Amino acid sequence: MVLIRQKTVQLSLALLASMVLLAPAQSNAQRLSRAVQNILDQAQGIEARFAQASDAEQQEAALTDMEKLIAECSNVRGCQVQSLTPVYRRMLQPKGQAEGVQANDDALDEGDEDEDPINFTGQSVPDSASADALLDERNKRFVQMVQFNPAVQEGIRRWLTDMRPALMESYVNYQYLRPHMAPAFQRAGLPEALLFGIMAKESNGKVHVSSRAGASGPLQFMPATGRRFGLGPDGTGFDTRFDARMSAEAAAAYLLERYAQLNGNIELSLAAYNGGEGRALRIYNQSGGRSFWDISVYNQFPGETRDYVPMVIAAAWLYLHPSEYGLRFPRTWGAGRVSQIQLKRATSINELTICLGNARGSNGYQRALRNLNPRYRINDPLPEGTTLTVTNTIASLYNRYCVTGKRAETTRQLMMSSVNGALVHGSTTPVGEVRVSELTPTAPSQAAPQRVSAPAASTAPARNRTQQRQQRTRTHRVARGETLNAIARRYQCSVQQLASANNIRAPRYAIQPGQTLRLTGCKK
Repeated sequence: MVLIRQKTVQLSLALLASMVLLAPAQSNAQRLSRAVQNILDQAQGIEARFAQASDAEQQEAALTDMEKLIAECSNVRGCQVQSLTPVYRRMLQPKGQAEGVQANDDALDEGDEDEDPINFTGQSVPDSASADALLDERNKRFVQMVQFNPAVQEGIRRWLTDMRPALMESYVNYQYLRPHMAPAFQRAGLPEALLFGIMAKESNGKVHVSSRAGASGPLQFMPATGRRFGLGPDGTGFDTRFDARMSAEAAAAYLLERYAQLNGNIELSLAAYNGGEGRALRIYNQSGGRSFWDISVYNQFPGETRDYVPMVIAAAWLYLHPSEYGLRFPRTWGAGRVSQIQLKRATSINELTICLGNARGSNGYQRALRNLNPRYRINDPLPEGTTLTVTNTIASLYNRYCVTGKRAETTRQLMMSSVNGALVHGSTTPVGEVRVSELTPTAPSQAAPQRVSAPAASTAPARNRTQQRQQRTRTHRVARGETLNAIARRYQCSVQQLASANNIRAPRYAIQPGQTLRLTGCKK
């Protein structure tokens, strides 16, 4: 009986002690939950304030408050930043899209939002995230078919050393182009990694690249080969070799044709892509179908082709196996989510580049805009209502920063600025300087004699006749890199006036270095 009482007393004491210890823990948990709930309540209030905002400044203030709240949440124990990201994404969506976002937040990948204010999670892409997804049957066959020999390993070394910046640039550009290019290779049963390798070696993913030999576009088609596969001038002044989707379709068709001729040999097909299909087929037939790496075959190709084949395979290999080499490709926020915008005011790709800004660790969106809209050059005037292909991220940034507000006005001012605005005509005093005589009082007797000028009216007719004569005869010789838009701003006239006076066709307004333009209707 005594033993039972002792155990009962011990159990009671233990229970009492546990209750004493549990009480502070419960109190702390309650305080934490209240702090988290307070943050969630503030988020709802900020979103409501954003929805009711009457102008861009009020929206900007609400977004700033939301960004601060997200930063606060990351420092509060138990507060999940992921619970706030749907609210922030809805606030960043263009009008007309936000209604459908709340019901489908999971459809948006992290990074579709503007990364400029804050890194939401602090997480980076896992080393092997892309490798597992890319190793489908097509890419597995590619890995099995190519020879991972010392020549390819040397190519990997080059890509990872002095050519690493080019590899990174190629990857970023390809992520924006991937939705337009990869489907062609997928339909043809070709490995996507091979597409990336060819593009990285040919152009680094820059769709407007042209070689001295005449090859053009992201996959560098020569004019004659391009015509065989449906590429070339389309009658509007645009060469479809610069179109990423069409060039990928042509490249897939070309490689399938080479595979059929060369018994599915990837190395020889790549040699044909670079060194000519006729030469590759002749060497293949004469050698009795030997491998590209057979010295009797290898030595018959020019040095450029002998370098090209292993470098393409090396780039493709790195695309599939980045983690094996400690390779971390850059993040490309929302690059794969294609969208479109209809311009709400006249602009240019250069102007959009400024107002869109850039995410951390990136060089901005100029290259993406050019690649996704190959018909336009960076300074081509884009009228209001023009439709551009963009990504969800760019569409959100455009509506937030490029239509109205402080950044939009600052960008406009920058686009209108030129060195001519800093020059002073008809004065010997540089801008911002003051003569000493203007600061020091002088006695009447010491004052410099004033020059008496003839009445202005007597010289006005002659001056007007001279100006009229100059306006009739003034011309401008186009320098390398100049655009019609820049020349119009320089001489203070409209692009349409210059185009009409010089028979230049819209919308590209193409001009050539050395061309002489009549400055009809220009003020300067």
